[in-house]
Amino acid sequence: MTLEALARAASGCTKCALSQGRTQVVFGSGNPSGDLMFVGEAPGFHEDKQGVPFVGAAGNLLNDLLGKIGLIREDVYIANVLKCRPPGNRDPLPNEIEACNPWLLRQIDLIDPAVICTLGNFSTQLLLQRKIGITRVRGQQFTYRGRTLIPTFHPAAVLHGGGRGGSQYQMLQQDLKLVRSVIDAARPEPDDPTAGDAGDDAEQLGLF
Repeated sequence: MTLEALARAASGCTKCALSQGRTQVVFGSGNPSGDLMFVGEAPGFHEDKQGVPFVGAAGNLLNDLLGKIGLIREDVYIANVLKCRPPGNRDPLPNEIEACNPWLLRQIDLIDPAVICTLGNFSTQLLLQRKIGITRVRGQQFTYRGRTLIPTFHPAAVLHGGGRGGSQYQMLQQDLKLVRSVIDAARPEPDDPTAGDAGDDAEQLGLF
């Protein structure tokens, strides 16, 4: 199944009660073959209306931070644990997470990013399968199904916790710099066009 086919299937999902109150499924957006995938919590009001994750203030903050590490939104893929907005933007319920989890896992397999950056408690706890607070694991590297997983704060939490002048903002910025360094290290080095010539010269000189 392609990512597009998966999105079409998810658009009609009725696995939990959230389907009854949504405007539309917010499946995900971005580069389907990107090195970096962000996983957030759930769509909010604006996401539910537009069908795109991380729009509004939290999305603008994430876009700005991506720019600081030399990326734009179109370079990465962004999804959420839940594909439908919970009423009043409340926290996801366990049964809702369970119902939506297969969509997310299939997304990850199809996109196959080098690095997954989980934003906030819910995505971090789901993928790590550990009930642990984000402040204890942010900025650390974990392995998730053969990929590097780096948890950090959710941009919305940063905005509520002091904004761009707060300590969480500085830590989020630091964590994304780590994400960029891991992506760069995971990319294969470009071939050196002179490498073959150097080897030939060494062989002619009797060094091998």
